[in-house]
Amino acid sequence: MKLEEIEQEVLSLPERERASLAAKLLDTLPPPGTDVSDDEVERRERELESGQVTPISHEELVRRVQQERGR
Repeated sequence: MKLEEIEQEVLSLPERERASLAAKLLDTLPPPGTDVSDDEVERRERELESGQVTPISHEELVRRVQQERGR
């Protein structure tokens, strides 16, 4: 079966089944890189403390990401 055929089959599944399959597939992938160097942490702290950047809440971050994705 070709990838395009699999995609079509999967997209025709009910939402709950697609979500379950997506979760199972994600579990087979390595976790995304979350290594942040100490230098990066210090740089970001300096930016916050200097007022160079403005912190936002998690809710605002999620809202902006969803808006950017057109949701």
